[in-house]
Amino acid sequence: MAEFKVTRGDITRLKVDAIVNAANSSLLGGGGVDGAIHRAAGPELLAACRKLGGCATGDAKPTPGFRLPAAWVFHAVGPVWNGGSRGEKEKLAGCYRRCMELARDHGVKTIAFPAISTGIYGYPKRPAAEIAVRVCRETADACGVQRVEFCCFDEETAEIYEQVLREQIGE
Repeated sequence: MAEFKVTRGDITRLKVDAIVNAANSSLLGGGGVDGAIHRAAGPELLAACRKLGGCATGDAKPTPGFRLPAAWVFHAVGPVWNGGSRGEKEKLAGCYRRCMELARDHGVKTIAFPAISTGIYGYPKRPAAEIAVRVCRETADACGVQRVEFCCFDEETAEIYEQVLREQIGE
C-alpha cells in the first residue's frame, strides 16, 4: 500500500523519482512552481519542453529532470478556476490521473506533487486537495507508486493537505 505524506518546502530539492510541474499549456516556463523547476533543472529542460509541442489542460507530459534530484518531471497543465462550472474538477483530476499513469509508464516509485492550479490559476485549495488525494489514492497501487508526497510551499496549504489526508486515509 502506498504511503502518502505532506512535505513543506521546495519541490525542486526533493529526492523522489519524479516531481510534477504545475505548468502552463506552452510548457515553456512561467512563474511560481513552474519557474522554480525550470531554473533548477537548467536550460536543458526548456529545450526538452520545446520539443513537446505544448500540452492540453488536464493532461501531462514527461521530460527528464536534468539538474534536479528527480529523474523525471511530469508537466501537468491544471485548469484556471472559473467558478467550477466549466469542467475544472474533471480537468484537475485528469492532471493527477495522467501523472500517475506516467509514473507507471516510467517505473516511478516515488512522486511529489505541488498544489496544482491553486496559485495564479485560482483553484480553491481545499477542493483541489480533496481531488489530489482522492485520485492519487485510487491510482497509486495500480500504477506501482509506493510514496506520494504533496509538496506545499506555504503553511496554510500544508495544513489543508494534512487535514484532507486525515479525513481520507486516517493519517
